[in-house]
Amino acid sequence: MHPNALLELGAELLHELLKFEQPADAVVSAFLRGHRSLGARDRHALSETAYAVLRQRLLLQHLAQGGAGPLERRLALLAWPGGAAALRQAPTEAEQAWLAQVAQVDRQALPERLRHNLPEWLATPLQAALGAEFWPLVEALSQPAPLDLRVNGLKARRDEVQRALAAAGIESAPTPHSPWGLRLAAKPALHHLELYAQGAIEVQDEGSQLLALLTDAKRGEMVVDFCAGAGGKTLALGAAMRNTGRLYAFDTSAHRLEALKPRLARSGLSNVHPAALAHERDERIKRLAGKIDRVLIDAPCSGLGTLRRHPDLKWRQSPKAVAAMAVQQAAILASAARLLKPGGRLVYATCSLLEAENEAVAEAFGSAQAQAFEPVPALQALEAAHVAQPAALTQGPYLRLWPQRHGTDGFFAAVWRRR
Repeated sequence: MHPNALLELGAELLHELLKFEQPADAVVSAFLRGHRSLGARDRHALSETAYAVLRQRLLLQHLAQGGAGPLERRLALLAWPGGAAALRQAPTEAEQAWLAQVAQVDRQALPERLRHNLPEWLATPLQAALGAEFWPLVEALSQPAPLDLRVNGLKARRDEVQRALAAAGIESAPTPHSPWGLRLAAKPALHHLELYAQGAIEVQDEGSQLLALLTDAKRGEMVVDFCAGAGGKTLALGAAMRNTGRLYAFDTSAHRLEALKPRLARSGLSNVHPAALAHERDERIKRLAGKIDRVLIDAPCSGLGTLRRHPDLKWRQSPKAVAAMAVQQAAILASAARLLKPGGRLVYATCSLLEAENEAVAEAFGSAQAQAFEPVPALQALEAAHVAQPAALTQGPYLRLWPQRHGTDGFFAAVWRRR
């Protein structure tokens, strides 16, 4: 496609994206489906431009003020992968002169809010929690996330998969902590691989793998993945159980559970029982109360630990939404806890960076349920699950994963044992 036409498409995509009416991945996917004639390179350029603007929105909007023409076109010029020079003759002479001026701006001298590119309601608690480590977090969030795989232990060993990937020209390395994971150096089209078709691998961030390891599901147990979604952790739990026992995948979204079906077919698991719940107090919860060995709750949350993948969330979430999430999280935790039999393990987790959704919810539950549940230090649980370097993954009694420290999404988890 002619560079100027491609630039105009980039501006058109940004116009839709910056309405923040839908998740960014849905907007980008729909836009690209509407332009099927685009080649792979052009599609990649448009997608990368869109996500670069979302990651650096405040900075780029500030820099764009000095230019002329539609704002979205200026933003596309600033964010285009490889710089505007990659667009060759698309920028006009006036745009080239403006871009030369922008290149002279000392970005380190700009106000903090333009450098961290976070809304103040989010930046303030993160700065308070992290201190000097706030800026390494900002840098980590400005980069795309790596691609992690989980090896399905029912079908292959990690070293075998690594060799097979290398034979296909795909470089990988074992994840630092999870014994199931491989981290790829690039982002190849995995669905073309026999390994993927046969269910030997699944795309899953190392942090999600660690939540399943923390749950420590055993052979023959009854286990519940309470907020299963599309089932990534369900599949990890089922493999850990060696396809024995009974594993319930619960979620209030039947649509999300539908996405589990093809993954389940590839996995080789037959012990998984998906079920859509009406709400956290569904009748199924009453019937299973006091019968379950392990419950994992990866609770609905703000998702702010996934900003490397979903940078639009920092502009689409709000303090009000976070507060509402915390109320819902507490209700889900209290309801799911009823499932546990004496000696059973309860894991509460989120992919949020915020204390309000993490420590605050866990500590309130621990206080209210002190007679029924005793806390299990995350370090102890990780050691028992044979996780490498477990001390690096904990903060007090909890699992706390940070992108700048661990190369994972941001995750939190608390563990209890039913008395």
